[in-house]
Amino acid sequence: MTQEHKGTAVVTGASSGIGAIYAHRLANEGYDLILVARNGERLRALASRLTDETGRTVETLSADLGSKDDLARVEKVLREDQSITVLVNNAGFGGTAPLIASDADKMQDMIDLNVTAVMRLTYAAVPGFVARGHGTIVNIASIVAIAPELLNGVYGGTKAFVLAFSQSLKHELADKNIRIQVVLPGATATEFWGIAGTPVEHLPGEIVMSAESMVDASLAGLADGEFATIPALEDAGLLQAYEGARQALMPNLSRSVPARRYKLA
Repeated sequence: MTQEHKGTAVVTGASSGIGAIYAHRLANEGYDLILVARNGERLRALASRLTDETGRTVETLSADLGSKDDLARVEKVLREDQSITVLVNNAGFGGTAPLIASDADKMQDMIDLNVTAVMRLTYAAVPGFVARGHGTIVNIASIVAIAPELLNGVYGGTKAFVLAFSQSLKHELADKNIRIQVVLPGATATEFWGIAGTPVEHLPGEIVMSAESMVDASLAGLADGEFATIPALEDAGLLQAYEGARQALMPNLSRSVPARRYKLA
């Protein structure tokens, strides 16, 4: 039986780890792929392997999304390729050092990749999704979006942006048949930790999830229609309570006079 063709999925940070697993899973689900990462050699090897295994068309785009010129090349593809139905904003890096022990230029690089690239790629993809009447955006955030005390504060801030940006997209595109999912992984066994400054081997084993399990849980959440997916969270009611508290706050956040609790004249 011929597998249904589901269009083309663009996956950033696809040369290894979470991005490479997304690429594998999506190809097996019937998507052609455009894989984006800095390491062109790794990308080409992965593309060849996926084509052999799945028969899907897999293109590669070697790009540093922290570079304006490279980012613009990827934006152009997202604007012009009408076969694209999915964008997985996975590329990013983190830090584990305290703010006062971190290099400000490195933190700016983190913002450029984790925030600016996610925003610009999404803005490039969404108009086409709206025009075609369908599309899916998966934004990879982190549990530090809601627990920034756990790691470097700038990293937490960038992932809080991804969460807030995703919430806004979900609200604005609610009637456009465009799926928005934000994924908030905990500690995941990838190269991320070594690059961030704390090798994954130094973490307690009971908090570290395999990248394969993390992606499979995230795709299951997407299939179930979840907006926010926390792969490790056993009690979904806790997340619902968190969102319920946020919604309860919203009508009380902006008024013409200060709250009486401040006891102002």
